Amino acid sequence: MDDNPRMPKVKKHRSRTRRTSPTTKKDMSKLAPGLKALINASSARPHATAAPARIGEVYKAIANDAAKRNVGLKPWIALTTAATFTLNSPDSLPILHTVASSAPGSDPVRAAELIREVGLKCISFNGIPRSINNLNAFHASLPSDVTSRLETRASRTITPEGLPAAAARGRALWDSVYAPFEDKLVAKLAASHPDLPVHILGSHYGPLLSDPEGDRGGLARVGRVLTSIVAISCLRAQTGVGPQVLSHVFGLRKAVDDGSLAKEVASQEGLEGAEWLASDEGSEWLLKAVDSVTEALGGGNFGSHGSKL
Repeated sequence: MDDNPRMPKVKKHRSRTRRTSPTTKKDMSKLAPGLKALINASSARPHATAAPARIGEVYKAIANDAAKRNVGLKPWIALTTAATFTLNSPDSLPILHTVASSAPGSDPVRAAELIREVGLKCISFNGIPRSINNLNAFHASLPSDVTSRLETRASRTITPEGLPAAAARGRALWDSVYAPFEDKLVAKLAASHPDLPVHILGSHYGPLLSDPEGDRGGLARVGRVLTSIVAISCLRAQTGVGPQVLSHVFGLRKAVDDGSLAKEVASQEGLEGAEWLASDEGSEWLLKAVDSVTEALGGGNFGSHGSKL
């Protein structure tokens, strides 16, 4: 006799792995009409600023006034380009290029390279998306006889060997702009967030705002003085960042004081009048020129002028 009574058989259940429905992946590749409509809602201003009918006249007026005041080609192209990128008007850029190309001492390729280089440096003041969209649209607007002659080799690739030099260039530019408060400002930024000065110096002043040494082919050089003009123009057109505008107005003056301007004028054409732009009268002219572009393009569009709450 079996001492162990038979245990009833327990029916084993196979564990079933829940499979993701094929329609889930398909659904994730599409947006619902309501979500699409919300992304493109007019209240969010999703589109670029259209080129107004009179923008060409505004650019010409700035160019003509600059010539009367003995301001060279590069400063006025830099300020108008920076303001136009800031206000996100890619359709205005080919108009600016036409005006810049027809100026004495200019040509379409050099004008295009200067506009591209200024647009690249606008990343540090406006963020990446506006520079991407405007640079892409600008390149697409150029005739093939210009695009075929534009530089295609990158010049700012950071290598392990080149990192110390880039860091040194960035710190030298920072010190030139903010002296004698350069160390105090780094400490203040670090108090806000320890990585804030690390990012500003390591990602902007070093790799982007300072120019690499050596041969850069046909790429334009936007040096110490023009970089200050770009900063002033972007920040003025943004609106709402008066303290930063003030800092970079002083930064332009320091380029005169520390000899940066003299070095660049000796090695570059088109910088005439830069010392005057650092004066009270010249800086007023610079700000008013940016304001005229801002007004023509419908005003600053980084945010509303006042809270509705």
